[in-house]
Amino acid sequence: MKQKLTIDEKLAKRKYKTPSNLVWFGYKILSNLPFFAPKYHPTYKIIDDPRKEKGPCFIVWNHLSRRDYLFLKKIIAPKKFNMVAGYSEFFRKKFFNLFKFCKIIPKKNFTQDPVGIRAINKVIKSGGCVAFSPEGMSSIYGHNQPVVPGTGRFLQFYGVPVYFMKLEGAYLTSHKTDIKDRVGKVNVTIQKLFTPEDLKKMTPDEIQDVVNYTFKHDDYEWNKTARVKYKIKNRAAYNLETICYKCPKCGAELKMVGWGNKLYCAECGNGVEIDEYYDFHLLHEGDKAPVSPSAWVDWERTQVIKEIRADKNYSFSCEVTIGELPKYKPIKDNNALSIPCGKGIVTIDHQGMHFNGERHGKPWQWSLGYDIIYSLVIENDTTATCMYVNGECIEIIPKQKCIGKMLLLVEEMHRLHVNLWKNFPWCDYMYEGTELEKK
Repeated sequence: MKQKLTIDEKLAKRKYKTPSNLVWFGYKILSNLPFFAPKYHPTYKIIDDPRKEKGPCFIVWNHLSRRDYLFLKKIIAPKKFNMVAGYSEFFRKKFFNLFKFCKIIPKKNFTQDPVGIRAINKVIKSGGCVAFSPEGMSSIYGHNQPVVPGTGRFLQFYGVPVYFMKLEGAYLTSHKTDIKDRVGKVNVTIQKLFTPEDLKKMTPDEIQDVVNYTFKHDDYEWNKTARVKYKIKNRAAYNLETICYKCPKCGAELKMVGWGNKLYCAECGNGVEIDEYYDFHLLHEGDKAPVSPSAWVDWERTQVIKEIRADKNYSFSCEVTIGELPKYKPIKDNNALSIPCGKGIVTIDHQGMHFNGERHGKPWQWSLGYDIIYSLVIENDTTATCMYVNGECIEIIPKQKCIGKMLLLVEEMHRLHVNLWKNFPWCDYMYEGTELEKK
């Protein structure tokens, strides 16, 4: 009797090719319906038109939100392309058949994933177009993060034209801290970033630097000038304490509370109220706060950089539950990303990230060093993260709202001990008086 294939095995065996005309006819209809892309009041500007490209090409974009694909499809249609999406999304029922039908390519975030690379290779070699975000996932804080190590080498290897879709306002429309939309305005611009000739004459590091500088953007900073109102629906501070976790006044950690449009410290009362422009207004005279959530996280990062260098025995632990991806049937619950399978303690220290607990009622432990991990994957929102342990996707859900703290610790421990995934040159001020490993 023939053994039934798992979802993972099916993905590995799936044949990836340019989507059919039927798929793109459907895209064209959906992209014009009022409750899809038009709902977000986008404006489109085409400087260089990828639809005129006869051969293979890449389209990259600064990944600000979960809605980005709507704008990408609208500005590119009727040109066909294959989009790359996070591997774990293929295990959710609401995407399972859609992704298969649309020939979307799975990629395990922040890993050397042969299945995803083979699929991309197949599409490009056949003359197709592949769209992906070199940052690896959508923005967590409202500004961009460094692209995945090896991006320059990857683009140079294929040597095909690369187009860049720039987004402005998409994060303020759809936050990583809140899955509810906050409609305002989104600007979309597309232009050619590299020609094949550009890629030949540049080094991989130079290519990577160009991508990072081109992607430089902060939606909160942008709106200080754009002055777009967003329908925050009394949710401006919802879950914001997951990333803005440290009080700028008293220094207490994991005591911040997001309630309605207010973010405040439960220890000292220090806080802000957030308006429809995402401007901060201090709650009391003498309160202290950075100018935006992204600036708040940048300030927290500088604190983490100092903390871990000051203490060679630094360690942070939290209670978590864990989940795994299904083997045969996709997850039906639209709000779930995994199936619960255990619990335990996650610890982050100078040696790596560790788990000690149980899985399916049996003891289970693992450790990942900073030569393997350099950031955390946030698939849905900032209440959970996932890791690839021996190639298997494991979701981690902390009992405390500490994902922001965990993210910064992993990233800055990596930069202290390995530093393959480097921070931006314009963030060098964060490391003044400290040392980074040079590799």
